[in-house]
Amino acid sequence: MSNATDIQVQVDRLIDERPGRELLHPDFDEKAVPLNDFIYRSQGSSASTMLVTSAGRVIVNTGMGFEAPHHKHVFDEVCPGPTPYIITTQGHVDHVGGVAVFRDDTTCYVAQESNPACQADDERLQQFRGGTALRWFPKLPAQIREFSQRYASTMKGQDKPTPDKMFEERTSFTVGGLEIELIAMPGGETIDSLAVWLPQHRVAILSNLFGPLFPHFPNFNTLRGDKYRFAVPYLANVKRMRELKPTMLITGRGMPIEGEELIDACLGRLHDSVDYVHEQTAAGINAGKDIYMIMREVKLPPELRVGQGYGKVEWGVRTFFEQYTGWFQRRSTAELYPSDPADALSELAALADVPSVLERARARMESGDVATAIRLLEAILSVRPDQPEAASLMAFAHEKLLKEGGDVSFWENGWLESERDRWQQIAED
Repeated sequence: MSNATDIQVQVDRLIDERPGRELLHPDFDEKAVPLNDFIYRSQGSSASTMLVTSAGRVIVNTGMGFEAPHHKHVFDEVCPGPTPYIITTQGHVDHVGGVAVFRDDTTCYVAQESNPACQADDERLQQFRGGTALRWFPKLPAQIREFSQRYASTMKGQDKPTPDKMFEERTSFTVGGLEIELIAMPGGETIDSLAVWLPQHRVAILSNLFGPLFPHFPNFNTLRGDKYRFAVPYLANVKRMRELKPTMLITGRGMPIEGEELIDACLGRLHDSVDYVHEQTAAGINAGKDIYMIMREVKLPPELRVGQGYGKVEWGVRTFFEQYTGWFQRRSTAELYPSDPADALSELAALADVPSVLERARARMESGDVATAIRLLEAILSVRPDQPEAASLMAFAHEKLLKEGGDVSFWENGWLESERDRWQQIAED
C-alpha cells in the first residue's frame, strides 16, 4: 500500500507530464505499441486499440477514415485478423471513420444504442465542423494527402457505419477466451459514450470519456462547436469507473495510467474538482452573480488541482451557468432580439478618435486585461478594417495571451495561434 501523500504527488506529476499543446499535432506510431502482452495501440487523432486473442483481434476505435489504413497496416504486422468484433467508444468521426477499413464479412460492429443519433448530429453539421476543425488541426489536409498516397489501395474514405449490434446499458461477450464487457457511460464526450472493461485483467479502455488528457479538467463545451456536456452524468461515470477498481486505464492519448491506487486518486481528483466547480457555479447563480463574475471568482483549491490543458475551469463555469439558466442573461433587453452587440460597438467606434482608442487598448494590455483590449481593437477594425496598427496590436495581443497564459489549453492555444497568424497577415498586407 502506497503512502497517500506519495500517490497525490504522482497525480500531480501525471498532470504536468501531459500538456495541452501536445494535442495540436497528432503523432502516428510507425509500429503498433504494445501496452501489455495482448493489447496494442496505434496513435492518431484518437488512439485505435487492438486486443489480440486466440480467435483473432478486436479493434476498439478505428480513427478517422484517412487514418484507418495506417492503423490497419501497423496492426496487421502483429495480428492480421480475422476481426470478429469492432467496438467504438463513441460516435465521433475520429472513432467511427475507419470501420469500413477493418470490417469484413464476419465482423460484428458493436456500439451503444445512441450511436446512430450521435453520428446523425455530426452529419447534420458536417460542413460547419469540418471548417472549424482546421483552426486546431492546420496540418490535417497535408496529413490526409500523405496517407491517401501511401495507402491508396486500402483507402475507403470517411465511413458512416451502422452498428450490427447495439445495447442500452451493458453487454458482454467472449472472444478467444477474452471476456469483454461494454458499459454505457452517457455524459462523456457524447451521448453514446461507453467503456470497454476487461474483467479478467481489470483493464478499462475509455478513449476520450474523461477527456484525451488525463487527469485534466474536461471540456463541457468544446470551442470547435458541439453539444453541451453535463456535470451530473459525468460525475456518475467517474463513480462507476472507480467502483470497477481498474489497474490499467487506456485513454485516447498517451500511454496508459497503471496502478489501482494511482488511477483511483486521479479519478477522485477529477470527480471532486468538477463537483466543486459545478456547486460553486450554482451557488453563484443563487447569489445573483452574473456569468462573468462567477467565471472570475471560481478557482480550484490547491488540493483539487487538475490539468487545464484541454478544458478549463472558467469555461466549465460558463457552460454550467448557461445550462441551468439559458442564453438569456437578463442583462439587456436587446438580448431578446437579433441585435449583435458588436454592431453597437461599431457605432461607437465610428464616433471615436482612433488614436485614443488604440492608446486605451495598449493601456488595457499593459494592465493585464488583454481580453478588453481585444474588444476595443475589434471595435476599431469593424469600421476601419484597413487600420494596420490595430491589426498589428491584435496579433500582439494574441501572442501575449499565448506567452503569458500559463497552462494554456489545447483549444485555447489553437485558437490564439490561428488568430495571431491571421491578424499578422492582415497587418502585413
